[in-house]
Amino acid sequence: MRIQIDDKTDLLYLRLDDRKQDIINRRVSDDIVLDIGNDEKVVGIEILDASKHIDMEQLFPVRYEVLKMAV
Repeated sequence: MRIQIDDKTDLLYLRLDDRKQDIINRRVSDDIVLDIGNDEKVVGIEILDASKHIDMEQLFPVRYEVLKMAV
């Protein structure tokens, strides 16, 4: 996953799949655009006016957790 921030345009972009593929943009709200790739999978998320939605100071360092499902 790649995270890009453009502070000039106040855009946050999360790229979930770096494979080269054709992309279709689907706007889901005024400020959220999904990039849809092969097999209708979400490969990117654009957040416009990002500072209105996300506390950029709290974004980094990114923490993550892998949840294991009980089988």
